[in-house]
Amino acid sequence: MSENAAFKSGFVTLIGRPNVGKSTLMNRIIGQKIAITSNKPQTTRNRIQTVYTSEEGQIVFVDTPGIHKAKNKLGDYMVNVAQRTINEVDVILWLVEPSNFIGAGERHIIEQLKKTNTPVILVINKIDTVKRDQLLEYIDTYRKELDFAEIVPVSALKADNIEELIKCIMKYLPYGPAFYDEDTVTDQPMRQIVAELIREKALRLLSEEIPHGVAVSIESMKFKKNIVDIEATIICERDSHKGIIIGKGGAMLKKIGSQARPEIEDMLEKQANLQLWVKVKKDWRDSDFLLKNFGYNENDMNE
Repeated sequence: MSENAAFKSGFVTLIGRPNVGKSTLMNRIIGQKIAITSNKPQTTRNRIQTVYTSEEGQIVFVDTPGIHKAKNKLGDYMVNVAQRTINEVDVILWLVEPSNFIGAGERHIIEQLKKTNTPVILVINKIDTVKRDQLLEYIDTYRKELDFAEIVPVSALKADNIEELIKCIMKYLPYGPAFYDEDTVTDQPMRQIVAELIREKALRLLSEEIPHGVAVSIESMKFKKNIVDIEATIICERDSHKGIIIGKGGAMLKKIGSQARPEIEDMLEKQANLQLWVKVKKDWRDSDFLLKNFGYNENDMNE
């Protein structure tokens, strides 16, 4: 397929303020669950590469952490990764919510985008929540701010206009062979995806009780014929958080495990024996060593 002279391939990044639906959109396009989704902002911490392949071409998506003002070393890392990615890709997808109010966060992103020559496609997400005439007004508001290559309204949740968005992306990709085999959907190590699935369930179930200070470390993954034994540790910042994560008689920890297990089994296509532990590591988000240990690249934090 990649020998086709008309085949296109390239890298596309999704940027946007936290919680605009970047992970949901990427999961919708790829058709599999790779990035975690949560109603808490800033759940995507690493640049997750996912791959969409069709007869026309191959799009390698790099999902970055949301661009925002950093509060600690983890925040610095997330912002650096997002901003550097803008200049390394063939196309930028900027996701926004449908509104004609452009806040400080969006203004910050506009300033970053003005500095790049990379084509920017504005993606107005969540169009299922507004009326058509309102949408036209919102498109007009944004059109005045930047010279966009395209403006595409979509609903990642309802899969509206996703095919149109893929066509628009392909238009701006260079001709060339595929980077990955056609059956590849992600280059993320299995351990990392398993850790993210567990973290997603923890964030969702703990809701307002635990702030963002939760990481998941996979201690071991042992594959047998039809089963995989997984030992994972949920890391939190305070002793009081540990009690909440474990729950009365271990109930919350069991719940996190039972919700994560089916998705892990679907992905690995094996039965999973999942054992979860909880540890307190105070201020891990400000520790270079611990950040590196949880999969956040030291070079990305220092640049």
